[in-house]
Amino acid sequence: MTNRIKADICIIGAGSGGLSLAAGAAQLGRKVVLVERHRMGGDCLNFGCVPSKALIASAAHAEAARRGPAFGIHAGDITVDFPAVMRHVREVIAAIEPNDSVERFEKLGVRVIRAEARFTGPAEVQAGADRISASYFVIATGSSAFRPPIPGLETTPCLTNETVFDNTVLPGHLVIIGGGPIGMEMAQAHRRLGARVTLLEGRTIMPRDDAEAVDIIRKRLIADGIDIRENATVSAVSGTQGDISVTVTRSGSEETINCTHLLLAAGRTPNIAGLNLETAGVRYTTKGIEVDAGLQTSNRRVFAIGDVAGGPQFTHVAGYHAGLLVRRLLFKAPAKVDYASLPWCTYTDPELAQAGLTEQQARAKGLAVSITRWPLHDNDRAQAMRETEGFVKIVVAGGRPVGATIVAPHAGELILPWVMAISQKTKLSAIASLIAPYPTLAEISKRAAGAYFTPTLFSRTTRAVVKIMSLFNPRP
Repeated sequence: MTNRIKADICIIGAGSGGLSLAAGAAQLGRKVVLVERHRMGGDCLNFGCVPSKALIASAAHAEAARRGPAFGIHAGDITVDFPAVMRHVREVIAAIEPNDSVERFEKLGVRVIRAEARFTGPAEVQAGADRISASYFVIATGSSAFRPPIPGLETTPCLTNETVFDNTVLPGHLVIIGGGPIGMEMAQAHRRLGARVTLLEGRTIMPRDDAEAVDIIRKRLIADGIDIRENATVSAVSGTQGDISVTVTRSGSEETINCTHLLLAAGRTPNIAGLNLETAGVRYTTKGIEVDAGLQTSNRRVFAIGDVAGGPQFTHVAGYHAGLLVRRLLFKAPAKVDYASLPWCTYTDPELAQAGLTEQQARAKGLAVSITRWPLHDNDRAQAMRETEGFVKIVVAGGRPVGATIVAPHAGELILPWVMAISQKTKLSAIASLIAPYPTLAEISKRAAGAYFTPTLFSRTTRAVVKIMSLFNPRP
């Protein structure tokens, strides 16, 4: 029998965005139905942000032990227990799982249905034995690893972000296809845990980030022993588990690379298959569901958030989208996306964090900008840590920051003041006048802001003004 359910909001997908919206709407007294066909917590908890950062943490401990002698610490030979590393990853996921569990959301008043959802009309969804009608529908189904059209890929064993954290065998030689954030993070982590790693990128690595900052990351990974091959086209793959061949064309010549494991990290594709969007009158492309600035689709009852909406693919963007829909659907307040101060971070060592526009993007927009910066080697805390390769670089227009790039340890933590400064259109002088605790890495932001005013502060004109002003001061 079919059960008929009426709700205020029906959310399809229990990832970061769907869970945030469901929790907010339920706690505000709305009747919420949440449909999830796979695992609560979505990609971020199970296959993305959480397990990758847990793996990176293990790799960081291994690297710290190797670097110990420079600090007077001798730990002896480093042994990596890879199955134990992966056990650590699973334990981290398990520790967070209760926050995203069915039980927690049912206690909040959310009706959770574990089934695949498909639209049966513009205002109705079928999920298992349940047929749901609602005032609003929100599609939050996320994205999956893109499988490029490489000959032989369908019959060759390969890892994606959904399977790599289930692997308990340290790769003898890991080949990674894709030089974006996932590829770079996994390359460095696996290398530091003892694997040989080759990274293949069809263009240049990390193309969305500041090229100067990317160059520091590139050099660090190469120093770690990672073979990075840019402008490399993968023309074929073949083989069996543990014995895989990857054919690569680069600079007009072809080469075959033999490896034990192959990891796909060549981008993401929106999860729209099976939703029956045509029946709902929801337009979409291969990039995702088409939405307006308020995240509304071509069907006025239906909204889309997170990766499936075709915009920036970050967990924090999905959470941001959820907040916008709480304001728009529940409080009936106008709400539109604004990515002007959008931050993101690649969690290599050092980390590379960005907020707002890069220098290249600002100049491409035709903005009259200037650059102020501060090098990490002029920071005392960085010297104490022996981590001096990096900088903060601020893109300034009209005396206000419009972009910030930080390449440094903990850059993801250091970028937040710039996110606020860009979003609030704060003058650079306000950051330059802050009192920063000493010694901290955070001082580089204050120093970069102060450096913007240095040419004016110590100019001939300023010296002349100071000299004149001194004539009016009483002598001691």
